[in-house]
Amino acid sequence: MTDLLLVHGLTYDHRTWGPLRDELGPEWRVRAVDLPGHGDAPRLGSYAMRDVVEVVHEQAKDLTEPIVVGHSVGAIIATAYAAAYPAAAVLNLDQPLLLGPFGAAVRAAEPVLRGPDWRTVWDRMLAGMGIDALPDDARRLVETATDPRPDLLLGYWGEILRHSDAEIAEQRRAELAAIAARGIGYHLVTGSEPPAAYLAWLTNLVPDAGVTVLPGGHFPHLAHPAAVARILAALRAGRRL
Repeated sequence: MTDLLLVHGLTYDHRTWGPLRDELGPEWRVRAVDLPGHGDAPRLGSYAMRDVVEVVHEQAKDLTEPIVVGHSVGAIIATAYAAAYPAAAVLNLDQPLLLGPFGAAVRAAEPVLRGPDWRTVWDRMLAGMGIDALPDDARRLVETATDPRPDLLLGYWGEILRHSDAEIAEQRRAELAAIAARGIGYHLVTGSEPPAAYLAWLTNLVPDAGVTVLPGGHFPHLAHPAAVARILAALRAGRRL
């Protein structure tokens, strides 16, 4: 049996993994955690990356070298987790590890996030995630298994607000280097072909990293759960896609 650790995205909770779990067979032991401040998990005074990773580890420390799946910001947490703790592979669902324009957008939005109109920032971001194109059941899940709050947005984006793009890139570089040094697999699922410069950066750090393009927006595990399950099966078997 292979252990599987599932880490959801910002404002969501463990329920968003339902369609993927339905595609998995009995060979998997699945642990779908709620991140701090999400779902049934208690809120924290700080959502600093190192603190969140430690909380996830407390929920998963009985697992044996799990494949760690992270969606959106959960993929950053999954990457940091695998750099620090035993893991067989990381499956990154639609999360670039370099900030690009997103960092500038979050920093520009900080004053609004700290005021009464904070929800307008989150709604603008949701509008670009391809939610309307999801199957009906998956769309309802995205709309209900979520609890957006300004403390979560400011907390989980705190790394962006406190550090420069270069500092964050160096942190991600160090994590990927640790993953590569320990022979941990790394696979990215994305909705569109990544820029060539980003692919070069990723594969320079993790030469065996794989990439799968699954068109359909920001929720590949909801738009294509069977395809994601097949990727997991390949990672379980040690195959490179």
